[in-house]
Amino acid sequence: MEAMPPIDLALLVGGVIALVAVVAARTGSRLGLPALLLFLFLGMALGSGPAPINFDDADLAHGLGFAALVFILIEGGFSTRWETIRPAVGAAGVLASLGIGVSIALVALFGHFVLGVPWAVAVLLGAITAPTDSAAVFAVLRGVPLPSRVRAMLEAESGLNDAPTVLLVAAASQLALGNAPHGGYWGLLGVVVFELLGGILLGLALGAAGVWVLRRLALPSSGLYPLAAMAWAVVTYGGGVSVHVSGFAAVYVCAVVLGNGQLPHRHATRSFAEGVGWIAQIGLFVMLGLLADPGRISLREVVVGVMIGLFLTLVARPLTVFASLSWFRVPLAEQVFVSWAGLRGAVPIILATVPLSERVPQADDLFDIVVVFVIVFTALQGPTLPWVARKLRLADPNTASDVDIEAAPLDKINAELLQVRIPEGSRLAGVTVRELRLPRNAVVSLVIRGDRSFAPHGQSRLVVGDELLVVTPERHRREVENRITGIGRGGRLALWTERDPQSH
Repeated sequence: MEAMPPIDLALLVGGVIALVAVVAARTGSRLGLPALLLFLFLGMALGSGPAPINFDDADLAHGLGFAALVFILIEGGFSTRWETIRPAVGAAGVLASLGIGVSIALVALFGHFVLGVPWAVAVLLGAITAPTDSAAVFAVLRGVPLPSRVRAMLEAESGLNDAPTVLLVAAASQLALGNAPHGGYWGLLGVVVFELLGGILLGLALGAAGVWVLRRLALPSSGLYPLAAMAWAVVTYGGGVSVHVSGFAAVYVCAVVLGNGQLPHRHATRSFAEGVGWIAQIGLFVMLGLLADPGRISLREVVVGVMIGLFLTLVARPLTVFASLSWFRVPLAEQVFVSWAGLRGAVPIILATVPLSERVPQADDLFDIVVVFVIVFTALQGPTLPWVARKLRLADPNTASDVDIEAAPLDKINAELLQVRIPEGSRLAGVTVRELRLPRNAVVSLVIRGDRSFAPHGQSRLVVGDELLVVTPERHRREVENRITGIGRGGRLALWTERDPQSH
């Protein structure tokens, strides 16, 4: 039998791995585990099975890992609602800066005095294990009904803390090689601050420019809008790297701006980004599982990884959260939950490939320890988050579900067609069309209910599962979306105090 061409074989194996990973994601959701942990186990199984796939290229793993992280951050940014995270940006920013510093210091002290490793390696270990993982946080927390501020702090922290830790791990790797930072430690701090601020400003500027361009770009197919938005964010990352500012900070901020801009087909763009993000996560964790040879991991590395995981979970993370959030008068129950929900995932393992690619002594041992640490940390925290939220009285099962609003431009009449779906749990159910109080000239033109559709009147009452087609002048689109979203969350009396002379 003639052998398959390599490219066809790669497509076959890749498709099978993707299907197995999808099934693993379903299994993980039932068990309360982040599916990404199961992807890691899948990669380990493929690397040590009866027909093992050999992969030990640290440089390639480093490059592919950073590329996957770009798409994961884009998905997180597109899915982040600015009105939700705005009250928590300050707290999240402190967690992603001061909190990172506290965590690195505590783990470095633990590594040097308890584990007995040299100071340079202890600092490197602290920098690698410091950041929370955006993929794990987004995947797990969105299944837990939490107060919006708590969710916003955790999601924004996970999106912002990747950028400083990438810079610090690179510097710590050079320190472990005996290369002192240029300009000393204060010079290193200045470089980190400059690159972070530069990346944030670049992300804001290019994100705003992207919204302006994409809103005025009439593309021949609706499927091109998600592709254009994704490509714009990737260009922002590349632009940040080319001008020597933080590409990770730039791409996340740009994606947040794009995701919250009034883009055409915004819901489709978010769905597309989510799909690409899942592909990146699956490929990333399977690759890292292949790189982490379970037969190479010694009992000592398992013990050290477990010790680091427990220290971070029970000591370093709570102290980090207290040092960061005490300035913002965050209630104790919320601080406890944020302490427990600092999920690690792909990011520490990706960062552990940096000393591998730099040929830092004992980098292989460090990588194996980080893999064990991530497994212990995630398996301990992920399944318990709903239970912890209930015990702390933070979980609210009656939280209203947000409606999905899709928009398509009507260029010739300078208007927008919004498609609104009323999900289970939305407080739009039971509200009449008149009670929506839409601005003048914004009308609910059609209601699709099951297999029939009708033109509603003012007393038509909405039900779960309805899809509404709303035509609005372009200048009123944000107001219409805010009105529908607000009533969906708070019921028919939400936003009642707002007086709009143009409303019906």
